[in-house]
Amino acid sequence: MPGDPGGPGANSRMRDVASRAGVSTMTVSRALKDPSKVSEAVRLRVAEAVRAVGYVPNRLAGNLSSMRSNVIGLIVPGLENSLFAPTIQGVSEVLRRTGYQLMIADSLYDDTAEEQLVEAFLAQRVAGLMLHDTHHTRAVHDMLRRAAVPVVETGTLVSDPLDMVVSYSNHDASAAMVRHLHRLGYRRIGFVSLPAANNDRSRDRQAGYRAALAALGLPVEPGLMLEMPSGLASGAEAVVRLVEGASPPDAVFLAGDVLAAGALFECQRRGWAVPGRVALAAFDDIDMLRHVVPPITTLRLPRAAMGRRGAEVLLDRIEGRSTERVRVDLGFEIIQREST
Repeated sequence: MPGDPGGPGANSRMRDVASRAGVSTMTVSRALKDPSKVSEAVRLRVAEAVRAVGYVPNRLAGNLSSMRSNVIGLIVPGLENSLFAPTIQGVSEVLRRTGYQLMIADSLYDDTAEEQLVEAFLAQRVAGLMLHDTHHTRAVHDMLRRAAVPVVETGTLVSDPLDMVVSYSNHDASAAMVRHLHRLGYRRIGFVSLPAANNDRSRDRQAGYRAALAALGLPVEPGLMLEMPSGLASGAEAVVRLVEGASPPDAVFLAGDVLAAGALFECQRRGWAVPGRVALAAFDDIDMLRHVVPPITTLRLPRAAMGRRGAEVLLDRIEGRSTERVRVDLGFEIIQREST
C-alpha cells in the first residue's frame, strides 16, 4: 500500500488535481476548503478531478508531524443491530488501554455509504480502520491502497482480505449446522436468511447451506429457501410460508437470531409443536434464544473475540510489532437445545 495521502506525496497529488481541472493548486485548495469562493463550474471541475485522481484532502487540524491521529475508525453495517455490540465492546476494551480512541459509523449495508465513510475517516488521518463488511467498491480498494492505513475486516473469513481479517467462516458455520440437523435425523431442511444482495455474510451462509446439502446427497429445493428482511414478523412469515407450502420441511434453519425467535413465537401462536411439527435452528446465540420455550439450537459466534483480537492485530501493525497480513480464524460452536 504505497503512498500516504497526508505525507510527502500529498502536494504532488494536489498538483495532479489542479492539472486535471485546469486551475492552480491555490484554487483547488480554495474549492475544497470554501467552495463558496469559487464558481460553480470550477467547483464541479475540481470535484471531478478529485474523484479521478483519488485525492483525499487532509482535514486534520494543526500540523502533526506524523500526519496520523490516534483514532481508529470502525464501520459496522447498522448501529441499531445489537449483534455488533460485543464486537464494538471488544475493540473498545483493547483500545482503552493503549491511548487510542474509537470512532464508529454505520454503512446501513450500503457499499456507497461505506465508501463515503472510508473517505471521511481517511480525511481525518485515522491510524487504522476496522470494517465489518468484506465486500467493497473499487474506490474503497483504491483509497486504502494509496493511504497505506492498516485495515482489519471482521465480517467473515475471506480468503483474500484487503489487508488483515479476524473472523469466522459464515460458509462453514452454516454448513456445519445443516450437517448437525442431518445427524439428528432431519432430511428436509428449510433455510431462511437476510437478503443477500448487499450482505456478504448472507451470501456465504446461503452457499454453506447449499454445499452441505450437496455433500449429504440432498437436493437443493428452491421452495425451501427464503430471503426475508430482519425482524420477528419476518421470521413468523417465513415459517408459515415454509410449513404450509406444498412440500413442508421437517426442520428450518433460520440464519438470523431474531428471525428464529419470530418463527418460534408464530409456531406457539398456531399451536405447532417445536420440534414435533417442525424443528428450528438459529444463527447466533443471543440471550433470548436460551430462555424461550423450547430453547433454540443455534451457532455461538466469537463476536467479542473478533473485536478484541481485531484491535490487537491492528495495533501490532500500527506500532510496528508486525508486518504480516494475518488471517485469524476464531471458529464457532454449535449449541444443541430442545428446539431440534
